[in-house]
Amino acid sequence: MPHLVLLYSPDVERDVDVAGLCRALADCMLEQRDEAGKAVFPTGGTRVLAYPAAHAAVADGKGDYGFLYANLRMGAGRSQAVHQQVGDNLMRVLRTHLDDLLARRPTGVTLQIDESPGQVYDGKHSSLHPLFNRPA
Repeated sequence: MPHLVLLYSPDVERDVDVAGLCRALADCMLEQRDEAGKAVFPTGGTRVLAYPAAHAAVADGKGDYGFLYANLRMGAGRSQAVHQQVGDNLMRVLRTHLDDLLARRPTGVTLQIDESPGQVYDGKHSSLHPLFNRPA
Protein backbone atom coordinates (compact mmCIF):
# COMPACT_ATOMS: atom_id res chain seq x y z
CA MET A 1 0.00 0.00 0.00
CA PRO A 2 -0.65 2.86 -1.00
CA HIS A 3 -2.87 1.99 -3.92
CA LEU A 4 -4.50 4.60 -6.10
CA VAL A 5 -7.24 3.05 -8.24
CA LEU A 6 -8.77 4.90 -11.17
CA LEU A 7 -12.15 3.84 -12.54
CA TYR A 8 -13.37 5.75 -15.58
CA SER A 9 -15.83 5.72 -18.43
CA PRO A 10 -14.08 4.07 -21.41
CA ASP A 11 -14.60 7.12 -23.61
CA VAL A 12 -12.07 9.01 -21.48
CA GLU A 13 -9.32 7.10 -23.30
CA ARG A 14 -10.07 8.91 -26.57
CA ASP A 15 -9.00 12.19 -24.97
CA VAL A 16 -6.58 11.28 -22.16
CA ASP A 17 -3.28 9.41 -22.03
CA VAL A 18 -4.32 7.17 -19.14
CA ALA A 19 -0.91 5.46 -18.90
CA GLY A 20 0.75 8.87 -18.71
CA LEU A 21 -1.75 9.96 -16.07
CA CYS A 22 -0.95 6.86 -14.00
CA ARG A 23 2.77 7.61 -14.16
CA ALA A 24 2.25 11.27 -13.23
CA LEU A 25 0.08 10.29 -10.26
CA ALA A 26 2.62 7.72 -9.05
CA ASP A 27 5.43 10.28 -9.37
CA CYS A 28 3.34 12.79 -7.42
CA MET A 29 2.76 10.23 -4.66
CA LEU A 30 6.48 9.51 -4.45
CA GLU A 31 7.28 13.23 -4.14
CA GLN A 32 5.10 13.69 -1.05
CA ARG A 33 6.88 14.45 2.23
CA ASP A 34 5.49 14.72 5.75
CA GLU A 35 6.18 17.47 8.27
CA ALA A 36 9.57 15.90 9.13
CA GLY A 37 10.60 15.65 5.46
CA LYS A 38 10.12 11.86 5.37
CA ALA A 39 8.57 10.22 2.30
CA VAL A 40 4.83 9.75 2.86
CA PHE A 41 4.64 6.64 0.67
CA PRO A 42 7.11 3.79 0.21
CA THR A 43 8.43 3.56 -3.33
CA GLY A 44 8.02 -0.20 -3.54
CA GLY A 45 4.44 -0.13 -2.31
CA THR A 46 3.18 2.70 -4.48
CA ARG A 47 0.67 1.49 -7.07
CA VAL A 48 -1.57 3.32 -9.53
CA LEU A 49 -4.05 1.10 -11.34
CA ALA A 50 -6.58 2.22 -13.96
CA TYR A 51 -9.68 0.42 -15.18
CA PRO A 52 -12.25 1.46 -17.76
CA ALA A 53 -15.75 0.61 -16.53
CA ALA A 54 -17.16 -2.26 -18.58
CA HIS A 55 -20.62 -0.75 -18.16
CA ALA A 56 -21.63 2.69 -16.96
CA ALA A 57 -24.62 4.98 -16.79
CA VAL A 58 -23.72 8.64 -16.25
CA ALA A 59 -26.23 11.29 -15.18
CA ASP A 60 -29.40 11.28 -17.31
CA GLY A 61 -27.73 9.54 -20.27
CA LYS A 62 -28.77 12.29 -22.68
CA GLY A 63 -25.30 13.64 -23.32
CA ASP A 64 -21.71 12.70 -24.01
CA TYR A 65 -20.90 12.46 -20.30
CA GLY A 66 -17.83 10.92 -18.76
CA PHE A 67 -16.31 10.30 -15.36
CA LEU A 68 -13.10 9.44 -13.62
CA TYR A 69 -13.16 8.25 -10.03
CA ALA A 70 -9.86 7.99 -8.15
CA ASN A 71 -9.59 6.30 -4.76
CA LEU A 72 -6.37 6.29 -2.76
CA ARG A 73 -6.16 3.75 0.06
CA MET A 74 -3.37 4.31 2.54
CA GLY A 75 -2.37 2.94 5.89
CA ALA A 76 -3.18 4.83 9.07
CA GLY A 77 -0.85 7.18 10.90
CA ARG A 78 -0.51 10.29 8.76
CA SER A 79 -1.60 13.73 9.90
CA GLN A 80 -4.58 15.66 8.58
CA ALA A 81 -2.13 18.12 7.04
CA VAL A 82 -0.50 15.29 5.08
CA HIS A 83 -3.91 14.00 3.95
CA GLN A 84 -4.80 17.46 2.68
CA GLN A 85 -1.42 17.98 1.01
CA VAL A 86 -1.55 14.61 -0.76
CA GLY A 87 -5.14 15.18 -1.87
CA ASP A 88 -4.45 18.67 -3.16
CA ASN A 89 -1.34 17.55 -5.05
CA LEU A 90 -3.04 14.52 -6.60
CA MET A 91 -6.03 16.68 -7.59
CA ARG A 92 -3.59 19.11 -9.21
CA VAL A 93 -2.16 16.26 -11.34
CA LEU A 94 -5.67 15.08 -12.24
CA ARG A 95 -6.63 18.61 -13.26
CA THR A 96 -3.48 19.02 -15.35
CA HIS A 97 -4.34 15.88 -17.31
CA LEU A 98 -8.13 16.22 -17.39
CA ASP A 99 -9.04 19.92 -17.58
CA ASP A 100 -8.92 19.93 -21.41
CA LEU A 101 -11.38 17.04 -21.41
CA LEU A 102 -13.63 18.82 -18.89
CA ALA A 103 -13.61 21.92 -21.09
CA ARG A 104 -14.69 19.89 -24.16
CA ARG A 105 -17.46 17.81 -22.61
CA PRO A 106 -19.21 17.25 -19.28
CA THR A 107 -17.07 14.98 -17.14
CA GLY A 108 -17.08 14.32 -13.42
CA VAL A 109 -13.78 13.87 -11.61
CA THR A 110 -13.69 12.64 -8.02
CA LEU A 111 -10.72 11.91 -5.78
CA GLN A 112 -11.25 10.23 -2.43
CA ILE A 113 -8.60 9.24 0.05
CA ASP A 114 -9.41 6.51 2.52
CA GLU A 115 -7.33 5.64 5.52
CA SER A 116 -8.28 2.83 7.81
CA PRO A 117 -10.84 3.06 9.26
CA GLY A 118 -12.50 5.89 7.24
CA GLN A 119 -12.38 8.48 4.49
CA VAL A 120 -10.04 11.43 5.07
CA TYR A 121 -10.32 13.49 1.85
CA ASP A 122 -13.08 13.95 -0.68
CA GLY A 123 -12.12 16.34 -3.50
CA LYS A 124 -14.34 16.90 -6.50
CA HIS A 125 -14.07 18.94 -9.68
CA SER A 126 -16.68 18.60 -12.40
CA SER A 127 -18.06 20.21 -15.52
CA LEU A 128 -20.97 17.76 -15.38
CA HIS A 129 -22.89 18.92 -12.28
CA PRO A 130 -23.47 22.49 -13.54
CA LEU A 131 -25.57 21.08 -16.39
CA PHE A 132 -28.12 19.84 -13.86
CA ASN A 133 -27.92 22.70 -11.32
CA ARG A 134 -29.18 25.42 -13.65
CA PRO A 135 -32.40 27.26 -12.79
CA ALA A 136 -35.35 25.91 -14.74
